Amino acid sequence: MRQEVWDVVVVGAGPAGASAAHAAAAAGRRVLLLEKAELPRYKTCGGGIIGPSRDTLPPGFVLPFKDRVNAVTFTLNGRFGRTRRSRHMLFGLINRPEFDAQLVAAAEKAGAQVRTGAQVARVEQHGPAVPDRRTVAVVLADGETVLARAVVGADGSASRIGAHVGVKMAQVDLGLEAEIPVPPTVAEDWKGRVLIDWGPLPGSYGWVFPKGDTLTVGVISAKGEGAATKRYLEDFIGRLGLAGFEPAVSSGHLTRCRADDSPLSRGRVLVCGDAAGLLEPWTREGISFALRSGRLAGEWAVRIAEAQDAVDTRRQALNYAFAIKAGLGVEMAVGRRMLTLFESRPGLLHAVITGFRPAWRAFARITRGSTSLGELVRTNPLASRALHGLDRRQSADRPDS
Repeated sequence: MRQEVWDVVVVGAGPAGASAAHAAAAAGRRVLLLEKAELPRYKTCGGGIIGPSRDTLPPGFVLPFKDRVNAVTFTLNGRFGRTRRSRHMLFGLINRPEFDAQLVAAAEKAGAQVRTGAQVARVEQHGPAVPDRRTVAVVLADGETVLARAVVGADGSASRIGAHVGVKMAQVDLGLEAEIPVPPTVAEDWKGRVLIDWGPLPGSYGWVFPKGDTLTVGVISAKGEGAATKRYLEDFIGRLGLAGFEPAVSSGHLTRCRADDSPLSRGRVLVCGDAAGLLEPWTREGISFALRSGRLAGEWAVRIAEAQDAVDTRRQALNYAFAIKAGLGVEMAVGRRMLTLFESRPGLLHAVITGFRPAWRAFARITRGSTSLGELVRTNPLASRALHGLDRRQSADRPDS
């Protein structure tokens, strides 16, 4: 009996994978979405949904917001606090288990089949498990083999599919987070307002995101500073007066940012989201990158599934890479420049964003989705000149310059 061959198999049911599965299923293809955990499951994530995320959601998707943010308090390692407010919502806050489960449900509604508890061990594009050159074998941990015309890897920052493709990372950061239940009086004080604290370690920052009766409090810094990052979180929580409340969840997570020359495909296998190292290098915002790259991966996986030979497969994979680099890649390049500035001059960045009204307006426009970092630098002469000037100053300050 001949084994069933799926048009597209997606590995990982986070925002990137669910988005890819929805896009491929909505195109009328037979799609299987594999997830190793049982849903819903917890993920370390601030849960901020900015404009680009909202714009990429499936039609009719109702976001399960726990709060809507219209004010941001900025501090510099706990000092020089200033709150900026907006008449309109800047971004919304969600809990990942609920959000991810809704995305998977939307993919199912579009026609994708979902299997949880299915851990993928590897993918094979050659060998006895592969019946022909148009097929990829997805081998599960229990030895079962699933066949597909195209595979999308969306299995997170420690991706097995990413390893198969050869994804290379240029930046690895450690995020630590606590979900802290608080009494109504404390929750009310934070309603509609988030805190962003530029931290004591180079490139680090902390956040407080209110979600009803719980505050999501976290910090992020470069990997290799684990003890110092943990101290920063403890000091941050203490400074906020939250040390007396017992966290419901304490967790950690590594975020990984791709190198510029890192591949996004190999044969009939594409990667997206964290598996591809796609996230904004400065803020490490990943949900919008996951949703956007996932949708593109799903759309191009359909084209790869239809490809009759290696030449056409390669053409479609290159088109996918071009689409990613033309959009998300440009934003990542600007984000890297912003991170370099932030690492050396956090005080300057704090002063600009809290004291220079056009900078605050730019922040608000980016979070709402009416512009992006890349578009802002490209179209705004003031922003472009400022960043180029800071680039030159950075170069002049380097010892080898």
